[in-house]
Amino acid sequence: MPTITPETGPVAVTGASGYIGSWIVQDCVEQGYQVHACVRDKSKPEKVDHLLAMNDAGHLGRAELFEADIFEEGSYDEPFAGCAGVIHAAAPQGYNDEPPQATYDGCFTQMTHIMDSVLKAETVQRFVYTSSFAAVTHPCEEGYVFTEKDWASDNVEGYRGAWTKENIPKHRGIGYKMAKESTEKMIYRMAEKDGSFEALSIMPGYVIGPVMCKNHDQRESFQYWMKRMLSGDQFGKVPGGRMQWNKADVRDIGKAHRLCLESPMAGNGSRYIIAARDDSEILFTWELQAKLKALFPSIPEIGGEEMVDGKPVHPTGDTQRAYCTLAEKELGLKPYSLDETLIATAESYVKIGMLPDLG
Repeated sequence: MPTITPETGPVAVTGASGYIGSWIVQDCVEQGYQVHACVRDKSKPEKVDHLLAMNDAGHLGRAELFEADIFEEGSYDEPFAGCAGVIHAAAPQGYNDEPPQATYDGCFTQMTHIMDSVLKAETVQRFVYTSSFAAVTHPCEEGYVFTEKDWASDNVEGYRGAWTKENIPKHRGIGYKMAKESTEKMIYRMAEKDGSFEALSIMPGYVIGPVMCKNHDQRESFQYWMKRMLSGDQFGKVPGGRMQWNKADVRDIGKAHRLCLESPMAGNGSRYIIAARDDSEILFTWELQAKLKALFPSIPEIGGEEMVDGKPVHPTGDTQRAYCTLAEKELGLKPYSLDETLIATAESYVKIGMLPDLG
């Protein structure tokens, strides 16, 4: 199937006002695409002004706002009409206190609304889905390296009975993993059966990178906790702050979605992890804290995990290893370095007034 270029036709982006969606729109507009930016409410300046500002930045393309809601059947018919590509980044992440079932439904159950509008358009050639590293990872031994061939359900026994649909309302993490995996498999089947479009997925790791506006400071997101750590707070997203960070720069994620539209090496069922380039970019929280201290020596206190005598109170499992090798090879992605990502994240928070000058 032919690849997409700005001359092929417009591209629709769902969840366009969100953290990842905004960077997808930005990249597409920079490359000359006419973007149908789908948002729930065009009347909220705090959520859309940064998108409209892209039209005054001298880019080759342009963003046009459309209102649509994943929970409303038919609401994507108008924005998808005439589009050569659709990038589906909209999904409740649980950052706005959605119950686990709503997170699952928004990620999977309501996908029928999206796909119905894709089929009605009759012009869509490639559909790119924002999946997650959560659709890849499963219980594993220390040091295991995940690839695009892995699925979250590959080791159901390792979940110790938690991997059930009955558990979705009680366990947000399991519900999210199940929804992302199920959606991926569903869209690949639909695309193969229909034959008029290809479906591909991007699977980001731990997303950080520059925020465009205060609305991107989503409570409990990784960028939110990066800000908190730079403010001197301990990393509180997980017990004791213990986590193995496998970074994905939000700008790389945005670009990778657009490259999925264009790559002649990609096709139906292609999946791409966006994560570290190598082992040097996979850090435990205490290692990330040390790197932040080295990058920002003027900050008096940078938070991290619980430490005693310069060592972590408890060990953290080495179970989050994966690399963006396939995206580099097949999409031509040239990822930002970890230092570039951390510096850009901090500077963006200074720019929007949510961190003091870092010196």
